[in-house]
Amino acid sequence: MSANWTPNSWRNKKALQMPEYPDLAALKDVEDRLSVVPPLVFAGEARNLKAKLADVAAGKAFLLQGGDCAESFQEFHPDNIRDTFRVLLQMAVVLTFGASLPVVKVGRMAGQFAKPRSANDETIDGVTLPAYRGDMVNGMAFTPEKRIPNPERLMQAYNQSASTLNLLRAFAQGGFADLHKVQRWNLDFVKDNPLGERYRDMATRLQESLDFMEACGLTSNNVKAMRETSFFTSHEALLLNYEESMTRVDSVRGGWYDTSAHMLWIGDRTRQLDGAHIEFLKGVDNPVGCKVGPTMEADELIQLIDALSPDNEAGRLTLIVRMGPDGVKDKLPGLIRRVQSEGRNVVWSCDPMHANTVKSDTGYKTRHFDQILAEVLAFFQVHKGEGTHAGGVHFEMTGKDVTECVGGGQKIKETDLSARYHTHCDPRLNATQALELAFLLAEKLKEDRQRGNI
Repeated sequence: MSANWTPNSWRNKKALQMPEYPDLAALKDVEDRLSVVPPLVFAGEARNLKAKLADVAAGKAFLLQGGDCAESFQEFHPDNIRDTFRVLLQMAVVLTFGASLPVVKVGRMAGQFAKPRSANDETIDGVTLPAYRGDMVNGMAFTPEKRIPNPERLMQAYNQSASTLNLLRAFAQGGFADLHKVQRWNLDFVKDNPLGERYRDMATRLQESLDFMEACGLTSNNVKAMRETSFFTSHEALLLNYEESMTRVDSVRGGWYDTSAHMLWIGDRTRQLDGAHIEFLKGVDNPVGCKVGPTMEADELIQLIDALSPDNEAGRLTLIVRMGPDGVKDKLPGLIRRVQSEGRNVVWSCDPMHANTVKSDTGYKTRHFDQILAEVLAFFQVHKGEGTHAGGVHFEMTGKDVTECVGGGQKIKETDLSARYHTHCDPRLNATQALELAFLLAEKLKEDRQRGNI
């Protein structure tokens, strides 16, 4: 860390994608209140995640990161939290079996309330208002009152995040994550899915493995790892005033930690080397991520790595690639080679969502399941060719039965999108599509493992 870094030194840099609050006194009041609230996560938990991500960087584990595009106040309900957590557990079990590697589970949950926008304003029927930037900033309703950035929403986001984390910890440690229970859910999926036959063999073999372990006396009653799991939270560090307010010195080991989440990442729109977002994240000791889009050049990537991980610490930095299938094939090999030649320790993860958003003929933003899968497979193919570890995947998804992405075993069509299109921002994979993607990816991981590529 730079000797002159402080949690507010970002304020001396240009901060993109930050809302303009009309009442600065009210904003300062909220920031002051947030600076003394209890932390949402603890420094030791963040260090634990960093150690697990170091295993991912070394090819000894796999990262599964997923959750809402943007959490909302309106959809806040324990059932929604449970359902998303449940699908992530199911995906993790399937991926663990396919790769024969531990899966590090990180949710886009308990803090993912703000979104960058391509324009500051939105015009409808000749009326121009500030763009919707997520419930943490303003309201989705297209009215002057709702679109004014309201600092009290920062406090509401904190309170909702605290409740969400409380429930996630209970689920992770209270028996909901029992491997036998999760596998029963997977068997139900295989039974009910139109493409279930394709996945039945893998699900059956996984069940046989659990039966064998139980016969050997390894049960949920006497093996803690079979009934509990580690689960971490993450979000894009977009609203730096909120992140600053949540940043504290670790009372045990020292060092600054952003206690709003275990992991924070920088988006493709805010990764300027001389910008405020890089300035802030370079000083906190959490594991951090950075989106790598199609405009990223090799020299810039090395500079970003050096800024965010100057000590080259394994597990510190995750590069989240989002280029589309063609961009991955054309651009990613050169970036990997440069990072390898410079000897940098990073986790490579694939975000197949953001470069595959299109507008349907029916007017809805959507994503095609086949394109999402194509980008993931291209990502794995490139790493296979370069002899490096495809470390993880990063999905926008929900545990609900929405109709926002087309395709998959459910054969959702563009004409179906209006049936259950609930997202407050970008389209998400529904529970069935997310789990189907995990099975397809597990097949690929298992195939590569059998050929000696994992």
